Amino acid sequence: MIEIVLALAIGVLTAAGVWLLLRPRTFQVIVGLCLISYAVNIFIFAMGRLKSAAPPVTAAGLETPALYDDPTPQALVLTAIVISFALTALLLVVMLAARGATGSDHIDGQEPEA
Repeated sequence: MIEIVLALAIGVLTAAGVWLLLRPRTFQVIVGLCLISYAVNIFIFAMGRLKSAAPPVTAAGLETPALYDDPTPQALVLTAIVISFALTALLLVVMLAARGATGSDHIDGQEPEA
């Protein structure tokens, strides 16, 4: 049951992120990139197969690694969170500079004529 909920959450986040990436405003594109990065983080974390109440890997426990929790997905997700935060901050600064230069937050710098 939890696998279905997890797959649905990843799918909804990815679909919403792609939909927002296709929007004409820069802020919507940035939010879409954030949603896609959240979906990827959840996917990576889910692939690590977390075990509840499992101890971390220690030097003494390397004989039977199946009994221990895998720290690699957790480290990958932590790194991805830091990188996505920096990317979001950079994109927001670029968006504000482009809005100041063009007077619009439209992707191509011009408002569509009605």
